[in-house]
Amino acid sequence: MDVNTILARQHEFFASGATLPNSFRIEQLKKWKYLVRTHEAEVIAALATDLHKAPTESILTEISMVADEIDFIIKNLKTWARPQKAKSPFPTCWPGRSFIHYEPYGSVLVIAPWNYPFLLAIQPLIGAICAGNCVILKPSEIASHTENLIYDLINNNFPSEYIAAIKAGPEEMSDILQEKFDYIFFTGGTQTGKAIMSAAAQHLTPVTLELGGKSPCIVDETADLDFTARRIIWGKFINAGQTCIAPDYLLVHRKQKDALVQKLIAVIKHFYGDTPETSSSYPRIINTKHFHRLARLMQNGKMIYGGKINEDDLFIEPTLIDDVHWDDAIMQEEIFGPLLPIITYDQLDDVIKLVNSRPKPLALYLFTCSKANETQVVNRISFGGGCINDCILQIANNHLPFGGVGTSGVGAYHGKYSFETFSHCKGVFKKTIRLDFRLEYPPYTGNKLKWLRRLLSM
Repeated sequence: MDVNTILARQHEFFASGATLPNSFRIEQLKKWKYLVRTHEAEVIAALATDLHKAPTESILTEISMVADEIDFIIKNLKTWARPQKAKSPFPTCWPGRSFIHYEPYGSVLVIAPWNYPFLLAIQPLIGAICAGNCVILKPSEIASHTENLIYDLINNNFPSEYIAAIKAGPEEMSDILQEKFDYIFFTGGTQTGKAIMSAAAQHLTPVTLELGGKSPCIVDETADLDFTARRIIWGKFINAGQTCIAPDYLLVHRKQKDALVQKLIAVIKHFYGDTPETSSSYPRIINTKHFHRLARLMQNGKMIYGGKINEDDLFIEPTLIDDVHWDDAIMQEEIFGPLLPIITYDQLDDVIKLVNSRPKPLALYLFTCSKANETQVVNRISFGGGCINDCILQIANNHLPFGGVGTSGVGAYHGKYSFETFSHCKGVFKKTIRLDFRLEYPPYTGNKLKWLRRLLSM
């Protein structure tokens, strides 16, 4: 069945009102919770084949996050979906009452990436469902085993007029994007995001773009280095660095650099052993194209740890790189792999100016014991979201919005923010018919202006 046919059927199904009741939405969310639980082993196997992920990592970073999101939404959906009262200004909107109603857009296109191919496909799908939409989901063809699993999970358990999964490469997607969807949600690279936004503009289709960028990690002169090293190495090398919110590069105070480097090396060895290639806990690069891109970036700067590669196994060792320059290729693009450049600084003010002179990052991390430094960084640098004294975990909090700013993204989701993203916020004013003062009606003669001025000054 082609996308045009699926979309037409979804528009018809949506128009029937079947997706609107909270009971229907919650039923679908519970069905997804059941599918995630009963197909956990298959998800783990697919992620292991696509990315060499250990079962623990797959559960921690993909499966459990989907399950937690479903539980959180089920618990809160009725409250979120309830019409919200709003103030009615006097005398303009008196006598009457104002409300905010949330309504679904209709048929949503969700385009998922390959790096967390289960999480970043199902999580936005759950958001679209909870808001009452129909969905067409396009999993990443690069993570092909997870793509096949998601395709079967959806198309074997849901009618296509409600939820459908499709398979498509870049050429097919160009044609698919010519269709008129009611909303488009995309996770991926900035250049593809620009193309999707351009296609959406032809129909004035609203979009959410979850992109990426170079996310800095700042380690100041007050940071606890043992703790800092553990959190940075975990956040950087989980999924072999193929994480859009991984620390892209370190900005380390000069007084801390040498000690921090030694601790980073010690933690790498503790996590993955002296030969990470033999570690069952260390993933692989997704394909040869990305492997070659990363191998090219490794030629910049001076490797101070790691650097071993094996193309046949798509293995790149956790690698620390010193002496990089801002005009090097490794500092001109998002790394998206297990390479960590280290740059020293002397004054925090210089770091703030440096980061602000570049495209706004999706994430920022600061390790510090100084409240003053924390305040400076949070207040003066624009970034999508981040952590103080940690990495990655902002994405695990259902109470926080997740999204970028500028070139790192448009819009946000997770928890209530998913519900709001996939809903149109409709303002409604209800006037009482028992009173009608008629001051706003023509003809504007007599004492109307005088009384209007008095009312407006109250």
